[in-house]
Amino acid sequence: MRAEVQSMVDDIQQSLELLAKHIDLEVSEKRLLELNARVEDPDLWNDSTEAQKIMRERAALDSSLGGYKDMQQTLADSIELIELAEMEDDQDMIAEAESTIEGLQEKAAKLQLESLLSGEADANDCFLEVHAGAGGTESQDWASMLLRMYMRWADSRGYKTEILEESPGEEAGIKSTTLKISGHNAYGWLKTENGVHRLVRISPFDSQARRHTSFSSVTVYPEVDDNIDVDIQDKDIRVDTYRASGAGGQHVNRTDSAVRITHEPTGIVVQCQNDRSQHKNRATAMKMLQARLYERELKIREAEAQGEYEAKTEIGWGHQIRSYVLHPYQMVKDLRTGVEKGNAQGVLDGDLDAYLEAALAQKVEGGKGEAVEDID
Repeated sequence: MRAEVQSMVDDIQQSLELLAKHIDLEVSEKRLLELNARVEDPDLWNDSTEAQKIMRERAALDSSLGGYKDMQQTLADSIELIELAEMEDDQDMIAEAESTIEGLQEKAAKLQLESLLSGEADANDCFLEVHAGAGGTESQDWASMLLRMYMRWADSRGYKTEILEESPGEEAGIKSTTLKISGHNAYGWLKTENGVHRLVRISPFDSQARRHTSFSSVTVYPEVDDNIDVDIQDKDIRVDTYRASGAGGQHVNRTDSAVRITHEPTGIVVQCQNDRSQHKNRATAMKMLQARLYERELKIREAEAQGEYEAKTEIGWGHQIRSYVLHPYQMVKDLRTGVEKGNAQGVLDGDLDAYLEAALAQKVEGGKGEAVEDID
C-alpha cells in the first residue's frame, strides 16, 4: 500500500476510535435494542409526545451507529481489495479502492466533527429568523435569497422546513421571516449562523445597473423540548393579534388569526401566522418565545464562561460574519474562519457545509479557524 494511502487509512482509523468513544458502542447498541422494543409496543402511540421523543432518539442512535459501522466495514473491504489487487497487479482495482478510501477520509472527518455536537440543545430542531437591514427593496430581496439558501441547505440534509411567519416587502423580497427547521442536530449545525450577512451585487432594481451593498441579519435558536423548563410569567408578556399578510386565501385576510407576543423584560418579539387558528398560532408563538429565551440563557452562560458578553449589533457595516460578492468577481467569504469559495451561486443554492464545519470547529476549539480557499 502506498504511503499516502496508508496515511489516509491511519487518519480514518483514528477518527473511528474517537467516534467509538463518543458513541460508547456497547451502551448505544443496548439502548437501541431497548428503543426498538418500545417502538414495537402498540400502546406506545397512546402518548404521541413520548412516542415522538422515542422515535427521535431511536433515529439518532440508528444513524450514528449505522454510520460508524458502515465506515468501519467499507474501510476493511477497501484495504482487503487493495491487498488482493496488489497481488494480481490490477491497477484499476487499486485506483478504485484508493478513491473509496479518499472519500472515507472526508466522511470520517465530518462524522468526527458532528460528534462534537454534544451541547445542551445541539440535537434539537431550531427556528431561524431572517431580518432585512436598512436599504428597502435591496435588503428585502437579499433576505429572501438567504431564506431560500437555508431552505435549500436543509433540503439537502433531509431536514424538514416550515415557514411560520413572513412579512413581505413592498416591492419584492421579505422584511422578515421565521423558518422552523426539523432534523437531528439542526440547531447544532446552524447555531453559528447568527449574525449579519452582506451582499454585494449589481442591483436588478437599479435602472442604471449600479453596484449595491445590502445587509440582512440571521438569528438561530433551538426548539425547547419537554426536558427543558422555561418559566414565562403572564405579566411579562403582551399578546397582539393581527391579520396575516401574504398568501393564504380569504380567511387569512378577513380574521385576526396572526399572533405577536412581546416579552417585555427582554424586548424579545415573536410572531406566527402560518395557521388559520389563532389558538394554534399562539401556541406556536409561545414555543418560539420559550426557545428565544432559552437560547438567550445559553448565550449568557457561554459569554460568562468566556469572560465577556457581546452586545447585539446593528445590521450594517463592521458587524457582518459573511460576505457574498457577486460583482465585480464571485466569492463568498466567512470573516470569522477565513473560509472562502468562488462558486457564489453554489453557496446561495445551499452549499454551506464548509462554512458550518469551520465555524463549528472554531467554536469547539476556541481558536481561529483555518482559512480554506476554494475558487471554483
